Amino acid sequence: MDEFIPVAAPALSGNEKRYVNECLDTTWISSIGSFISRFEEQFAASAGVGYAVSCNNGTSALHLALLGLGVGPGDEVLVPSLTYIATANAVRYCGALPVFVDSDRETWNLTAEDLRAKLTPRTRAVIAVHLYGRPAPMREILIVAREAGIKVIEDAAEAVGATYQGRPVGSLADVAAFSFFGNKIITCGEGGMITTDDEALGRKIRQLKGQGQDFERRYFFPVVGYNYRMTNIQAALGLAQLEQIDAYLAQRDEIAAWYRSELAGVPGLHLPAPDREERSVCWLWSVVLTHHAGDRRDAVMAHLKEAGIETRPFFYPCHIMPPYAATGREARCPEAEWLSERGLSLPTWIGMTRQHVCRIAAALVAALDAVAVSPVRSVQVSS
Repeated sequence: MDEFIPVAAPALSGNEKRYVNECLDTTWISSIGSFISRFEEQFAASAGVGYAVSCNNGTSALHLALLGLGVGPGDEVLVPSLTYIATANAVRYCGALPVFVDSDRETWNLTAEDLRAKLTPRTRAVIAVHLYGRPAPMREILIVAREAGIKVIEDAAEAVGATYQGRPVGSLADVAAFSFFGNKIITCGEGGMITTDDEALGRKIRQLKGQGQDFERRYFFPVVGYNYRMTNIQAALGLAQLEQIDAYLAQRDEIAAWYRSELAGVPGLHLPAPDREERSVCWLWSVVLTHHAGDRRDAVMAHLKEAGIETRPFFYPCHIMPPYAATGREARCPEAEWLSERGLSLPTWIGMTRQHVCRIAAALVAALDAVAVSPVRSVQVSS
């Protein structure tokens, strides 16, 4: 029987064990310890910014970024509809309203045209998501934002190491949020980071993540804050991962090149568009099945699962999700819906071989052919 190929798996071959054992040996296991400051400092340097603030996960990072910019009740925040639900949820946590923006069919990221069309006098900010590791069109987004007088937040959860016009993601806007979940390019198991060049904003976010405690008076809390702190153990893992980021990105580039070589020219298969102003990173190598939408796409996934290959569908558009249906009826995001019904993410992780990719590609082509000639029943595929 062929080995099972998961869609993602962490690589833990560097200093992770040594650093974690140092936390255990010294008993510094909670939210105070040297690895936290070391991870923050090195992450800030890698992102090309002055300040990085660690936190417990990527969703908290988004929430803190919004709070730091003063987003609150009555505000609107423009969010791509085709993104993980956390992007919209973080806006709602602030009491603000997410307004959903449609996607570009080629790049899968939000379009500046729809962004401009959905501005209102209540718009306070836009969250630019670097979807599946491809930087959003930041030049156009920043032009719209400057003209409208609104703030820009990067959701870089899936794009550690990506660049746009030669600059790292995380340094392109007012503030950025990263995730270090177990399937991300670097991982702490769970963890997040906020980056900015604004010293006052970074200080405000640092206070908010620690229950709002005053920096000078311990146990004095001038503002309502949150317990969003990262532990020293998480930071130890993150630092060990960050030390290997260049090697990780190079290996992911190689995996992407293998996929592109094996799947080029397959009818009905739309591959990721080539980079232009951006340098994408291969978080999850993804394709669009132009002839297999909805149940047919899910049937392809079921065939791959039977072949021992795990896959994931694209995210559902946020504007059709039940918590956002009231605002979603007012939003038109047809391209996001088109992509969501046809998108498929394939296994992508450090340690994959050319043989893995060849097997996956062959199984995908066979599944496309099988589904194309057979009736399709509605199937449930775990994601």
